[in-house]
Amino acid sequence: MAHGSWQPNTEPRPLLERQRELQALDSALSDLREAADGMQRARSTGLLAFTGPAGLGKTALLTKARAGAAAHGFHVLSARAGENDQELAFRLVRQLVQPVLATMDETERRAFLGSWYDILAATLGLEATDTAHTPDPTGVRDGLDWVMTRLVAMKAPLVLLLDDLHWADFESLGWLASFAPRAADLPLLIIVAYRPDELQPDAAAFRTVVERHGDRPYPLARLSAAGVARIVRDELGEGVEDEFCDECWSVTGGNPFETIELAIRLGERKLTGAQDELPAMRDLAAAVKGPGLIESLHALGTATVRFAHAAAVLGPPVSRELAATLAVIGSEEAVESTEKLRAARILAEAEGPGGGIEFVHPLIATTIYRSIPSGLRVGLHDRAAEAVRAAGFGPTAAARHLLEVPCEGRPEVVDCLREAAREYLRAGAPEAARRVLSRALQEPPLPEHRAALLHELAGSTFLIEPTATASHLQEALAEPDVDPHLRASMVYRLTQALAHTDRLAEAATVSADEARLATHPRIRLRMQGDHFVWSAFRADEPDSSARSRRLARLAERLTGRGLEERYILGSRAWDAMVRGEPRHTVLACAEEALGGGLSWTDETRGFEVPVSVALAFMYSDQPHRAEELFTAGIAECERKGWRGSHLALGQTLYGYIRYRRGCLADAEQLAREGLRIADRVEGAVPAQWFAIGILIQTLLARGRTTEARRLADSYHYGEVVPNAVIYPDPRTVYAELLLAEGRHAEAAALLSAVGDWLDARGTGNPSWCPWQLHLASALAPTDPATAVGHAQDAVQRAREFGAASVIGQALRTLAEVTGGPSAVDLYAEAVDHLEQSPASYELARALIGHGAALSRGGRVQEAADRLYRGLEGAVHCGAEALAARAREELSAAGLRPLPLRYAQADTLTGQERRTAELAVQGQPAAVIAKELRLTEQGVRQLLSCVYRKVGTDAAGLAKALETFPRPRS
Repeated sequence: MAHGSWQPNTEPRPLLERQRELQALDSALSDLREAADGMQRARSTGLLAFTGPAGLGKTALLTKARAGAAAHGFHVLSARAGENDQELAFRLVRQLVQPVLATMDETERRAFLGSWYDILAATLGLEATDTAHTPDPTGVRDGLDWVMTRLVAMKAPLVLLLDDLHWADFESLGWLASFAPRAADLPLLIIVAYRPDELQPDAAAFRTVVERHGDRPYPLARLSAAGVARIVRDELGEGVEDEFCDECWSVTGGNPFETIELAIRLGERKLTGAQDELPAMRDLAAAVKGPGLIESLHALGTATVRFAHAAAVLGPPVSRELAATLAVIGSEEAVESTEKLRAARILAEAEGPGGGIEFVHPLIATTIYRSIPSGLRVGLHDRAAEAVRAAGFGPTAAARHLLEVPCEGRPEVVDCLREAAREYLRAGAPEAARRVLSRALQEPPLPEHRAALLHELAGSTFLIEPTATASHLQEALAEPDVDPHLRASMVYRLTQALAHTDRLAEAATVSADEARLATHPRIRLRMQGDHFVWSAFRADEPDSSARSRRLARLAERLTGRGLEERYILGSRAWDAMVRGEPRHTVLACAEEALGGGLSWTDETRGFEVPVSVALAFMYSDQPHRAEELFTAGIAECERKGWRGSHLALGQTLYGYIRYRRGCLADAEQLAREGLRIADRVEGAVPAQWFAIGILIQTLLARGRTTEARRLADSYHYGEVVPNAVIYPDPRTVYAELLLAEGRHAEAAALLSAVGDWLDARGTGNPSWCPWQLHLASALAPTDPATAVGHAQDAVQRAREFGAASVIGQALRTLAEVTGGPSAVDLYAEAVDHLEQSPASYELARALIGHGAALSRGGRVQEAADRLYRGLEGAVHCGAEALAARAREELSAAGLRPLPLRYAQADTLTGQERRTAELAVQGQPAAVIAKELRLTEQGVRQLLSCVYRKVGTDAAGLAKALETFPRPRS
């Protein structure tokens, strides 16, 4: 149900014995004013919390806060949770935001929310145009952060008042916990009130934020006897006897709410506070709460009692018409009942745009709700579900009541709960969807609907409890006569859940078994494709070579017709790459796989294959193509609101592409962002492994070994070996770190183990995992002959694959471990290959190594050219340590560094563009040199710049130039 922003319904009274809290409130509002006026750079906190049991004046303090904010001219948004709100996802958020959205027409709302509209529509109670997309909780939280930040910008300074948060729904509390720390950096103050002993266990994150980011929660104390006496005398006069006041303090326990209510009733009865009036006072005190309150309610008449019961079941603020429907009374009786309940200080008019009525205090609502006989309460909830649905409040409002109704096997209840679950999933609230689907399963559904319901339940638990997902799906698959296409979807989701719980062997077995059972040829093909995917990512796969042969034979018969075939061709491209087959095979399969498109957000397919296909281009020296695919895939994830582990992995692997190109600053930034996202997403451990490894590699390339070590230690990287295949391989990355620290023996032992594992899998491409190159470096100081042997073997494997970047990298390593005069020619060959690749960092390393070798051989002039170019490349890459080495080599050779040329790295010059176009036409270097009046060496260097700037080799240049920006005229 949509309601307006909450406002208190009680008249403000002086707050006694709250000087500390009022001072904190005044200080926070003053700080906000100074921050908004630019007089204060930063505030220590943008969060203020008041806590305490019911009735101690938390709401009164928020009322004071509202008045104080108004006095400063601040805009206020407010919300209050109700006792039954925990079953309504994002109800608190909606209370905050909906009043603002209600002031806009549809066009204005769409303009305000922009690209977030369809992601957040269900969350905010709006009508979405794209109901097929299901955002993840992280995406929804990001969107709500954006909306609130936009509201702050529109209405600054802004104060949020949030009352009774112990009753708030899980989703709203989760968002608040993540957003609240940002308040100090915005012209925003968040003031919250809650009962700490009644916070739910799953509110731990919220409690932590309040305790760490607020000054501290302000726990409210009960009133002293003097405070109670002051309230009583303010109502009855100064003639109230001390003994009377003391007894008032005794019966109320110093509870401000009960004291004020008692004083009001004493005044209404015209009592004077004499000692002989104590029995009457005790009777009135009893009527404020508990059995006395219920007795007073029943004295108002049957119709009024039914109306109060209906209001308690519906929850505040209550529509009088809806309460009357539920109470089965007429409109005139509803008006009369409302007046009686207002006179008895049980109900009051709710202020704000939503209107309606609400209880004077939550204590009263709770007491009345719990006084309803259980059978009657169940019946009221049952009728309430029908009434709110008929009134247009939607399936989630009805589902909240159905959760309180016993299971009776009613199909209409199951349908409503399933519809509510779909709405919750579109709102990014899988936990709420799980609750209602679990209830629907207990109803139970009709036998023919049970498998589909279990499938939906599994989908709701996937992000929060993948183990439960597997259990639900195994149960669903045991149901008879499941539709084949639904069964295929179940099997895929089951294998996903098994993979996410590190049970890849089971995932591969399930899909293989299903492929044998499938009778529909397309479904069989799909199951085979899933089997190949999960098998490829099994670190303990028993016979990788046999699986690769089966995959190759199957792929040869396919043409890319249909998604099932394209996924298998994509798996074939990846498998051929890691095994080191000729790269033209890899690229041909990758292009066939992309022929009809591969979506990153197909919920029935996953994005493992689309990502693998994109990276196959990177490993094959066409990173520009990989970047195009990643840009499109990440944008697809963001449009759909998938901003959790999918986005984390996308950002991280995009950083890996930039690393491979030598754009180290970009790579570091992207990997850090991927790790940041992965860190805040529960269950995103695989994404963390990718991000940590890529970030460590990047830091090592930049020469920041100490920082890389701190990162590894903080995540215990290197101590645990995952069961899944991760790239870059974690053990190889950790060995790189050990090498950078000079721990050669440890690195060699680790890399030997990696080599045994990969050789057993038939994974021999050094472009994918250069373990042999690092092992050669580790062994060179103690066993140079073995080191040379490993490097030579890696060179041979690199040549078989055919990517110039890895051939050059392998030749450089061979030169390093060979040493002496022989190294000069090896370095020269490495440079020749790397100049034909997009690998800027590797080229800089080879140039500097070649220059150093030439210098030591007395060929200083030749060395100068290599060292200058290597220094310039290292600086452009952001490889500080490599640049420092180049300067040292120049100094040792008696050369002074020249001023660096900082040519734009993201555009081609006119001459470079023309050279590239002639090369694409097939013109040899001699012809291009003659037309452009250059030397052939000059043409080769121009083309090398083109490959590095565009991000491709010669084979991919024609296609890359189609989308690469032209130089400005």
